[in-house]
Amino acid sequence: MDKWIFGLTFVSALGSGLIAGIFFAFSTFVMAALTRLPAMQGIAAMQSINATILRTLFSFVFMGTAVASIVLGVVSLLRLSTPGVWYLLIGSLLYLVGTFLATILFNVPLNDALAAVAPESPEGAEVWQRYLSSWVAWNHVRTIASLASLAAFIVALRHF
Repeated sequence: MDKWIFGLTFVSALGSGLIAGIFFAFSTFVMAALTRLPAMQGIAAMQSINATILRTLFSFVFMGTAVASIVLGVVSLLRLSTPGVWYLLIGSLLYLVGTFLATILFNVPLNDALAAVAPESPEGAEVWQRYLSSWVAWNHVRTIASLASLAAFIVALRHF
C-alpha cells in the first residue's frame, strides 16, 4: 500500500483511540458522577460540557477522523483485492456509522434538547431523566464502535 494510506490509517487509529477514550470516560464515570448530582446541577454541568467540548481539540479529532475514514473507505472500495484492505473498510465503517453517525443522529439531538431547558425547571428534570438513559446508551455504542474501529485500523497497519 502507499505510504500516504499507511499514514492516514495510522492517524485514523490514533483518532479512533482518542475518541474511544473520551467516550469510555463518559460511559464509565463522568455520567455516573453527574447522575449523583441533583438534576439542576447535573443539567448545568452537562450543558457546560457540551458547550465547551465544541471549542476544543475534540472537534478537530472527531471530525478529522471522520474525514480520514471517508477517504480510507473510498480507497478500500477501489482496492478490494489488496491485502488488509477489508480491515480499512471495516474500521472506516465502524467509525463513520457507529461513532460519527450515531453522534449526529442520537447524541446531538439529545444535547440540543438538554440545552433548550432551564436547569432549575421541572421540565429540565424530566428532560434530564430521559437524557441520562438515552444519551448513555448511545454513548456506549459510540465507545464500542470507536474501540472496534481502532482495532480494525491496527490490524490493517500490520498488512503494510
